[in-house]
Amino acid sequence: MKFIKLYQMLLLGLCFSGVANATPDIAAGKERAGMCFNCHGAEGNSKNSNFPILAGQKPAYLANQLRAFRDGKRENGMMQNMAKNLSDQEINDLAAYFAAQKNNSAGGDSELAAKGKSKAPMCFGCHGDKAKGMGVTPRLAGQHPAYLQRQLLAFKDGTRKNGPMSGIAKMLSEQEIKSVTEYMGSLK
Repeated sequence: MKFIKLYQMLLLGLCFSGVANATPDIAAGKERAGMCFNCHGAEGNSKNSNFPILAGQKPAYLANQLRAFRDGKRENGMMQNMAKNLSDQEINDLAAYFAAQKNNSAGGDSELAAKGKSKAPMCFGCHGDKAKGMGVTPRLAGQHPAYLQRQLLAFKDGTRKNGPMSGIAKMLSEQEIKSVTEYMGSLK
């Protein structure tokens, strides 16, 4: 029953993202995911803050980001190279596989996390309750704080584009970015 519910959520997320071709195949995604493990860790649980945790991420978000890398809309040489030959079906399969994996929280500095807790609710409207992600909006809970800090700073300086995130990042000081990302990393 739990698997059926997860499967339904995966399909729903892919459908609402506007990128569903066919039913995603988690087994095919697992087979293809080996190319991701060197950077993103076994089953998508990166231990290196240079690479985001993919396990437990929303399938629509993963699919959209892989397509953005493949199509050159999001810039990162390594990811563009890795995604350039992926079909939409392969992307959906990878997204389904990583979404089905258990997320291991990266953790965060408890003192800074306590300071960031008061700012965190501004993230929940788009990123869901306890920042677990919603549809095409990524899961922040348990992500590497240093990775999240780099992303927020990129939104703030305009090197990463997203209207709402750019506006929010510009409202935060660097200290607030540090504390709120430590809080996000501490969530399960």
